[in-house]
Amino acid sequence: MLDGTAGQDLPVGFGFRPYRGDEDHDAMAAVRLGCVERDRVDVHSVVEGLPTAAEIDEASAKLEEPSKNQILVVLDGSVVGYSTIRWWQERDDTWLYLHRGYLLPEHRGQGIGSAMLSWAEERIRQVVKQHGTTRTAVIGANAMASEQDATALLRAAGYRRVFSLVELELGDLQQVPEGGELPAGIRTGPIGTSHYRAAWRTVVDSYTDPGFTQRWPFQDFVDTADPACWRAAWNGQDMVGVALCSIRRHDHTVGEVEELSVRTDQRRLGIGRVLLLDGLRSLRDQGATTARLFTGTANPHRSYDLYESVGFRRRNEHVRYRKPLA
Repeated sequence: MLDGTAGQDLPVGFGFRPYRGDEDHDAMAAVRLGCVERDRVDVHSVVEGLPTAAEIDEASAKLEEPSKNQILVVLDGSVVGYSTIRWWQERDDTWLYLHRGYLLPEHRGQGIGSAMLSWAEERIRQVVKQHGTTRTAVIGANAMASEQDATALLRAAGYRRVFSLVELELGDLQQVPEGGELPAGIRTGPIGTSHYRAAWRTVVDSYTDPGFTQRWPFQDFVDTADPACWRAAWNGQDMVGVALCSIRRHDHTVGEVEELSVRTDQRRLGIGRVLLLDGLRSLRDQGATTARLFTGTANPHRSYDLYESVGFRRRNEHVRYRKPLA
């Protein structure tokens, strides 16, 4: 028995056990690899791709009490699935408690996924009680549109789709078009450390609707800063837009456009396009051959029109589900 979930909830031969650290990472990576074909996983995704054992190690290390908030499903001692729980506070003060589970396809359809989901929900309720966040807490779960099994499981369990992200890829950075013209008085250039607060503020202020966006303290921005491929636009001394691009740490051939933000009163002037192209050329100069990004499908500014105009093409949709705590 583990955190209120009994082994008899699983078929004979299967069991739950806590995450044990380094000894589990290879087996967890093997589970993810085993799901690729059935779930049509985009292995190069910057939202959720195919992690290595080292990347699973890094992600597990960031969890609070990973041995309590990560559970493995075993069959005769071999790992065949696992679930993870994490949480954060969003800008509208909602506390989101997110669970994500993976199960080898050959073991689906036996109630194992439902048992994993039940364990996650029960564990989340325990954590919420410990945190005292019942009033503002909500349970969340993610699934790619291509994950038919996970989607059906979540819908049957009462989860509703609240928004989704569309991921796009520019397959050849050698084909980046030339940049357009900037409005009079606007200049672009790299972002130095003295510009960090202005760049952070430009991004944070661009999220006008606080719903579904995670709080991003300035210190977190500084701690993860990687400015080699960052570009900003100024009108005089005022920063009016940024393109924050970076090389993927575990695959230096892939670049990512992490943020493209232009101040509200400076939009529709071509600034975003120039910044985007500058950032893409920087990625190319740093050795990337392809680029990825994601944006909300409900984006009121229809930024994906801009991305598609410079050659990005849609790869997958990542759906975000939520369910009341009660």
